[in-house]
Amino acid sequence: MMARRLRGRAVIAGAAEGAALVSKLPISLWGGLDPETGIIMDERHDRCGEVVTGRVFVFPHGKGSSTASAVLLEAVRRGTAPAAIINRRVSPILALGSIVADEMYGRWVPIVVLPEEAFAAIADGDQLAVEPDGTVILRS
Repeated sequence: MMARRLRGRAVIAGAAEGAALVSKLPISLWGGLDPETGIIMDERHDRCGEVVTGRVFVFPHGKGSSTASAVLLEAVRRGTAPAAIINRRVSPILALGSIVADEMYGRWVPIVVLPEEAFAAIADGDQLAVEPDGTVILRS
């Protein structure tokens, strides 16, 4: 199995591993993710019906309501959150949800921003390891 190191920036530092769930579309967790089940429920989203729980959710960026941070917080509390999030650009609302989860529950979702070329190198199902410095190890 070949491993590749992708250099990114840790927005929320942490270590996590999981299979990649890759989307080409941004998502608003408010109305887009069911925190009770971890299922993407936005019918317009390309990954509708998929479960994010324990996976590394790879999507361009968050969108929409500031309430998305509360959805991520609730998913962390319930144990249905992704293992990590990888974006192309910083989504402050998602970062806030992870920060508050750390403060309230001592658990958080690592969030990494990758440059375009590195982001595009990740395929659905790739095994990923996110390191605290923002490095992503890709095993395809």
